Amino acid sequence: MQSYGVLSLLPPFLAIVLAIITRNVHLSLLFGIIAGYGIIDGFSPAVLSDTLRAFADLLQKGWVLKTLAFAVLVGSVIALIRKGGGVDGFVSYISRQNGLITSRRRAETLPFLIGLAIFIESSITSLIAGTVSRPLTDRFGTSREKLAYICDATSAPVCTMIPFNAWGALLLGLIAAQIEAGTLHGEPLKLLGGALLFNFYALFSILLVLYTIVRDIPFKAYTPVTQTPPSHYPKGDLGALLIPVMTMLLGTVAGLFISGGGDFFKGSGSTAVFWGVLGALGAQTLYLWAKKLTTPKNIWRAVVEGAREMAPVALILLLAFALGALTQKLGTGAYLARYAQASLSPGFLPAGIFALSALTAFATGTSWGTFSIMIPVAAALSSALGGGETLAMLSIAAVISGGVFGDHASPISDTTIISAMAAGCDLIAHVRTQLPWALLAATLSFVSFVIAGIALSR
Repeated sequence: MQSYGVLSLLPPFLAIVLAIITRNVHLSLLFGIIAGYGIIDGFSPAVLSDTLRAFADLLQKGWVLKTLAFAVLVGSVIALIRKGGGVDGFVSYISRQNGLITSRRRAETLPFLIGLAIFIESSITSLIAGTVSRPLTDRFGTSREKLAYICDATSAPVCTMIPFNAWGALLLGLIAAQIEAGTLHGEPLKLLGGALLFNFYALFSILLVLYTIVRDIPFKAYTPVTQTPPSHYPKGDLGALLIPVMTMLLGTVAGLFISGGGDFFKGSGSTAVFWGVLGALGAQTLYLWAKKLTTPKNIWRAVVEGAREMAPVALILLLAFALGALTQKLGTGAYLARYAQASLSPGFLPAGIFALSALTAFATGTSWGTFSIMIPVAAALSSALGGGETLAMLSIAAVISGGVFGDHASPISDTTIISAMAAGCDLIAHVRTQLPWALLAATLSFVSFVIAGIALSR
């Protein structure tokens, strides 16, 4: 393999810098890829054809197609949940349990529990938690800013801890791409499962939310409650939410078991989640049709609209896979290996990866873009330092934690914006009141990565 030296770092570096400047992850990844093939081809006219050929080669691989299909079809499942009244059904069910809410702590516990229970998609989690809980938290004097914090801090963190969703598909796909490239070794699900045990930011974020609730810590109220929230919601149908969620979980678990020949951890993650989402889509369609909750025409329309909404996510995945394959051709990992062995300590690598990922995610407002850019870098560095599977898991966890911090704390994150909207408070007020807690969780995470890294290196 030809060595390109320091130039092999240009594609991922360019992607990071452009993502921070433009906040457009798609274009940033694409320019990084084009720059990489420009280096390989000497910036000749062949750059364009080689770039297109790289994407064509990826689309011939089964695991890539199944991962992309999962990401798109999850959007269809989410759209059908909304169309069938699943969200309204859940809201209606919770709103009828007013007898259980007799204090401010209990009122604040409700959005916390909703955040733990709904892990399909972070924006839906925040939206449901805020919409359902706001009448009750208003009644007991919780500020809208604290409600927004509870919604925000239990959305993306919980989604990353339970990989049976689009977040899991993205992470499994990125890890599988590094295994395919030879940078990582092992099973994608095992590596991801191990990494989630070290997902310190998500863990600290969830625990700090619980702490503010149990200790009844008030948040400054910048947003006065000027209107009486509605006391009832459309009835909806709770089954339209439960049926697809349970089917997806069971289908994914079954897919892992079957594709692994009876060994859960040797199963194909891309195959399992693809089976899970197909099963969920089929069961959901039958349920909506049998109960006449909507028409076949509306079902099909929701499937198409939901898929269209998730198309940008699938594109991020494809671009990330292409960037990972490109860095393999450039020998980025080998170059990093020589540098890392000479100047880096394995003990401080996870903390450094976390800091860089957190900065990238906060500046861009996207955790998914951060995952796509940073996981190949983290994989190459952990492999270079020869820390084995455990260091790889810890490095992946550092990327995930840094990305979740950005998704939680950045004022331009969609989850931050939706949490403020669902809680009925001003966006800047939400950012100002939650940022100290997010930074505390980030500080605890950084220290934890230092401790874990040093303990690992001994």
